Amino acid sequence: QVQLVESGGGLVQAGGSLRLSCAASGRTFSNGDMSWYRQAPGKDREFVAISTWDRDSTYYADSVKGRFTISRDKAKNTVYLQMNSLKPEDTAIYYCNGGGKYWGQGTQVTVSS
Repeated sequence: QVQLVESGGGLVQAGGSLRLSCAASGRTFSNGDMSWYRQAPGKDREFVAISTWDRDSTYYADSVKGRFTISRDKAKNTVYLQMNSLKPEDTAIYYCNGGGKYWGQGTQVTVSS
């Protein structure tokens, strides 16, 4: 059974930083894309960042470009999201996605002004 478990969320003041982790088990994602999405209250889930397996490329939503960094440790089957210069509008539940198919349960990020 494939499981993705996010951690690292919490409450932080605007301008602060958080580092999210997503540990995968049940299958390896060393040859699969891993990505982060988020969903704010009353809004649809939106793409945040992706790390592709083929060229180890990374792509970001315009709203987080320059502030967030996605990285992965293939040996640990884990993907990270380093979030700097956080804004209140970054408040959301952050979800990890593996291979475009598997989802974690989400971790809450709250940024106070």
